[in-house]
Amino acid sequence: MHHSPMQALSPKELNYIADSISNEEMLIKQCAATASIATHPAIQQALNQYVRTHEQHMNTLIQALHQHQSLAPSQSQ
Repeated sequence: MHHSPMQALSPKELNYIADSISNEEMLIKQCAATASIATHPAIQQALNQYVRTHEQHMNTLIQALHQHQSLAPSQSQ
């Protein structure tokens, strides 16, 4: 399997990434809000772990957008 140079993303792909970032943000807020009212420590701990997982997902998606912008600066204007 050879790695070709990274290609610029299509507008459809960019929209999909942007939607995914919004979804991750919503999941982070929901998990954090539920963790703040959870009374069971194990549930609180699991929700806080989900917050960290979704933050990692969101950061990965944001990095993908930044990489695209450096590949296709003319399109991001």
